[in-house]
Amino acid sequence: MEVITKRDVFGLQSLSIFFFFCSVVLPLSSRSVEAYKNYTVGDSLGWYDKSEKPTVDYQKWADSNNFSLGDFLIFNTNTNHTVVQTYNETTYKLCDYDDASDKDTTQWSTADPSNTATRPITVPVPLLKEGKTFFFSGDYDGDQCFDGQRFQISVAHGKGLPKSLQEPTENSPGPVSPQSGEDEGDSAPDTNVPANFDHPKQVASDDTERDSDSSASASLLSKFLVVGLGLVWLF
Repeated sequence: MEVITKRDVFGLQSLSIFFFFCSVVLPLSSRSVEAYKNYTVGDSLGWYDKSEKPTVDYQKWADSNNFSLGDFLIFNTNTNHTVVQTYNETTYKLCDYDDASDKDTTQWSTADPSNTATRPITVPVPLLKEGKTFFFSGDYDGDQCFDGQRFQISVAHGKGLPKSLQEPTENSPGPVSPQSGEDEGDSAPDTNVPANFDHPKQVASDDTERDSDSSASASLLSKFLVVGLGLVWLF
């Protein structure tokens, strides 16, 4: 009959601890280093309706990504297209924001459509609220929206908003509100973001803190793994 000694028991316990860190702590540590992300809408196709980019499918693009608070959507387009964000599904379905409320609908780019005098623009939009969010182009009485230039996403809590988006300053620029027409000086209430909002990754002070925490977690994990491997080798 085989006799299990105390040495064998200790060895088995060491193996259990080692596999615990490999299967539980390592995955958790990997998730902790994930940063806020920038998503380029439509990838290389940019933000256009099907009359200009027949192959665009923004809903398919949106469904292939996971969005969280603090992430940015980057719209590469031109001045013949706008970026309208709304939390109102009716506004979205109608492709019409003329009667929308400032509290649930925001125009992030100036409405000045022109087929002849266009210039390229990049419009960064921070995700500031959990739940469903809708985007569309509001030009030409909704024609671009009905022609494929719209999509909806679901925003998860993730890491929550970074401090840079929680505490905007008085001078922080905001988007153009639906009622402001072409006056870029007006900003939609309660939606101001920091002056450096068009460079979301480089400016968030929280990123540095997260990197420091992640490095500490990785260092601690490596120590445990070394100990675990040593124990396994001994026994």
